[in-house]
Amino acid sequence: MAIQPRHVFRRSIAAIVAHLALMPLAPVHAGEPDKRGWEPTRPIRLLVPYGPGGSSDVIARAVAAEMSNGLGQAIVVENKGGGQGTIATAEAARATPDGYTLILGHVGTLAVNPAMMPKLAYDPERSFAPVTLLAKVPMIFAVGDKVGAKSLPEFVALARAKPGALNYGSAGNGSAGHLAFEMLKTAAGIDVRHVPYKGTGAQINDLLAGNIDAASAGTPGLLEHARSGRVRIVAVGSAKRLAVLPQVATVAEQGYPGFESSQWFGILAPAGTPAPVVARLNAEAIKALRSASVQRRLEQDSSETIGQGPQQFAAFIKAERTRWARVVSDAKLASSQ
Repeated sequence: MAIQPRHVFRRSIAAIVAHLALMPLAPVHAGEPDKRGWEPTRPIRLLVPYGPGGSSDVIARAVAAEMSNGLGQAIVVENKGGGQGTIATAEAARATPDGYTLILGHVGTLAVNPAMMPKLAYDPERSFAPVTLLAKVPMIFAVGDKVGAKSLPEFVALARAKPGALNYGSAGNGSAGHLAFEMLKTAAGIDVRHVPYKGTGAQINDLLAGNIDAASAGTPGLLEHARSGRVRIVAVGSAKRLAVLPQVATVAEQGYPGFESSQWFGILAPAGTPAPVVARLNAEAIKALRSASVQRRLEQDSSETIGQGPQQFAAFIKAERTRWARVVSDAKLASSQ
């Protein structure tokens, strides 16, 4: 076989390189994973199943803003209250499982509603792919400035003196505030009427106006008004006192040992969302929770940041469903419809 001269060989290699340079590159599809995993190519919706002004709104917006930075796409928070949180939650369950629609899961929608409402438009276990548990928020109990009670024992004494005369508001049937106050009623043996509202903001407005006597909510909704003296916080539902309210005793300290009530929030995607999408969302959510901005914002309201894997979150939801089913049963709150 004839040996090609070196200059001919070099010209051949150069021709091949030039030909390859002119060939079109293989197409890169939008959303194709890179080294970081799934990459969103348009804004993501985060549905919040309650109105603005409460813990859900505060946590969702703080975390969404930080996650947007990490994902390179905006996470748009949409408050869609109503139906005890079922409207937004059912919408998320029906959404295309592509990572572009998320739901802020809550103790009310995922643990309480299944016990209270036998016919739900979503299955808390099968309709969603859990992403991560974001935070826990202790419940606090407050009275309006027209109510004479300055402590929980004084409020209980007023309620016992006039059964059914006092009332309390909540963010809605099945909300964390509703269940927390029902737990208190059962523990203290008092008769206080429930007034449900469409969200924490509406509930607190009526408490400030004196249209209701008491309320239970997370710290974000009540703390500012307590500091201004417009409402009085008579107890906290956590196991220990809060750093922002060191002078307020827990329910357990005021005569009801073992009492503890907190609400929690997490992110979920529709069932069937691809694992790489869930993994990327989980990583960005946990990174957001560890950021200084989110830590500062949530600490202001005594929120405890969590962050955990999807399987851990799924197990947590299952355990909470069992726990709150007992509370619903004890308070006889289950619907027959």
